[in-house]
Amino acid sequence: MKSFIKTVNSWPLIVKLLLCIPVVEIFYGICRIINQASKGNILLLIVAILTVVPGAAFMWLLDLVWVLFTGHACLLG
Repeated sequence: MKSFIKTVNSWPLIVKLLLCIPVVEIFYGICRIINQASKGNILLLIVAILTVVPGAAFMWLLDLVWVLFTGHACLLG
């Protein structure tokens, strides 16, 4: 699973920005769930799950800003 996250983080910036579009942003939510499940952090896993359904309304904007400043989505670094 960690290799999947490394692959996503190695994609070009334009692809990462396109994944921040509100409908497609669910991909980053699934990546957050995979990342936190592989780390075994229960609290951040619950937060990652909440970013998919109720949090998708605002997470796209947070991810957009986060990708522009850090190069990867929130909770994927």
